[in-house]
Amino acid sequence: MNLILMGPPGVGKGTQAEYIERKYWIPRISTGEMFRAAARFGTELGLQAKQLMDVGQLVPDDITNGIMRCRLAERDCAKGFLLDGFPRTIAQAEALDSILAEWNKSLDAVINIEVPDDILIVRNCGRRTCSQCGANFHTQFNPPLVENQCDICEGELQQRSDDVEETVVKKLAIYAEQTKPLTDFYAQRGLLININGNQKLEDVFRDIVRSLEKSTTKEV
Repeated sequence: MNLILMGPPGVGKGTQAEYIERKYWIPRISTGEMFRAAARFGTELGLQAKQLMDVGQLVPDDITNGIMRCRLAERDCAKGFLLDGFPRTIAQAEALDSILAEWNKSLDAVINIEVPDDILIVRNCGRRTCSQCGANFHTQFNPPLVENQCDICEGELQQRSDDVEETVVKKLAIYAEQTKPLTDFYAQRGLLININGNQKLEDVFRDIVRSLEKSTTKEV
C-alpha cells in the first residue's frame, strides 16, 4: 500500500505513523530522516542537501525529488511505503506521480488528519520536556506529579521555544496556507481521506483503517 500522511503540528502523526507501519508492514519515510540517511551514506544528492540544511536553506525540489526516487527504489519499499513530509508542493506531488509511473505504481490514498486549531494550540503549548533525561509531559494531558519537575529524574521541565502560543499560531497558519493546494489536488483525484484527529489515538487509527479498507475496496 502506497500512502501519504498529512496533518499539522501536534495532530498526532507520529503515533499514527507507527500504527500504520506495524499493521501494513510498510516503511515510514520522512524527508528529514531521508536527507540524513543520504548524507550519512555519502551520496552526491545527500551531501548537497546537507550543505544546504547546515546553513538553514531549503532543499530545492530537484534534489529532494532525486533523493526520494532513490529511497523509494530500495527493497523495503517493494510492497509499499508511508510518506511523511513529502510532497509539500504541487510540483513535488507531480514529480512523485512521475516516479511511481516509471515503476507502474500509483498512490492508494492520502491520509489527512484534522484537528481544530484551538485544540492544537493547547496540545502544542502544554508540552514540556525534561532538561536532563528528555522525558515528555503535558500540563493538561500528562502532567508531572510535581509541577515543573520530571517524575523520572526530578529534572526541570522546560517548554520548547517553538511551543509558545504566538509561534504555534503562526506555524498552523503557514501549514494551512501551504498545504491547502495539496489537499485540493489530491481531493480532486479522489485520493484524500480526511480523518478526525480529535479523539482517542486508538479511535483515530480505527477510522484510518476503515477508510483505507473502503478506498481499496472501491478500486477493486
